[in-house]
Amino acid sequence: MKKRLMAFAAAGIIGISTWLVLALLLPGGSGEDWRIINISPGASLLGLVEQLREERLLSASGKPAFLAAAGLTGQGRRLQPGRYRLSASMSAWEILSHLAEGRTETIWITIPEGFTLGQTGALLEAKGIGKKEDFLALAIGEAPLFPTSFPRESPSLEGYLFPDTYKIDGQQGAEEVIGKMLARFEEVVWKGLFNEKPNHAGLSLHEVITLASLVEGEAKLEEERPLIAGVLLNRLRAGLKLECDASVQYALGERSERLTFRHLETPSPYNTYLHAGLPPGPINNPGRASIQAAMRPATTNFLFYVARPDGSHVFSRTFSEHRAAIARLRRFGLAQRRPSELRSVTPSGAEGRRK
Repeated sequence: MKKRLMAFAAAGIIGISTWLVLALLLPGGSGEDWRIINISPGASLLGLVEQLREERLLSASGKPAFLAAAGLTGQGRRLQPGRYRLSASMSAWEILSHLAEGRTETIWITIPEGFTLGQTGALLEAKGIGKKEDFLALAIGEAPLFPTSFPRESPSLEGYLFPDTYKIDGQQGAEEVIGKMLARFEEVVWKGLFNEKPNHAGLSLHEVITLASLVEGEAKLEEERPLIAGVLLNRLRAGLKLECDASVQYALGERSERLTFRHLETPSPYNTYLHAGLPPGPINNPGRASIQAAMRPATTNFLFYVARPDGSHVFSRTFSEHRAAIARLRRFGLAQRRPSELRSVTPSGAEGRRK
């Protein structure tokens, strides 16, 4: 009887072992559908397995096989956090090896010029680099915790996260990404443009970046950036409100396809239709060209501009010239009939409509 029991036990052990080995070596699913998986620091083994199951990367039999292999080989204690590119065509053993060896996914990500913190956070989340809310919590709520060699007057990092292309490895979360962007700003702007090039505008760094963010939001053509910067500065010096549509979009908190009269009355210190002077801080993260334009604006007598459909602008010195330019564009159907149509900086409108 004992021999029979031992034989049955041995057969059972062999059967279970064979099943576990097969479950460990067979793919978790079918197809080459790759997924980006973020493993958080301190994640538990059971939590990780559930995450892999939810992503359909482990089959029902692959789950116990993964746990057994992780425990027996000791790899369960060596799992490394980060971002991984995994596929259901991989076996449980391959996934375990990837995680234990830290074979994280490295990507290149481009942050476009003029992106706000919100847009940047959304892009990072879409690329699998942390959650948007975590990014915003750091860039706004914990901004003072990031040391920089350049002065910052804003309570957030808006305007100081330099738009560029960055190499991000799987170990880097939002905090490391912010650090890279601040370091790039320091290299390109603070040590480069601001301290090596003439600042004809005579503005502080904070004022330059704030003005540059308005230029970034208003300009569509590269060659017009210095002109638009010049108009904004001329209006500041003349004591006129800037009336930038881009500042209203920022005050709204989300982009509106069409600005209305109601939008122009949005209560916000960033609404340059309501408040004179520069807004309290940048409204986006401007690129090099807009920062250069803010430091070295075109010297003109222009105080107004109105946009053509192709994004270019007609610039005017006086309000009468400005109204004539609007009338010409409307006559030929080249000006949009909406509150923000004049895009201006005087542009547009509100001032023109009041008069």
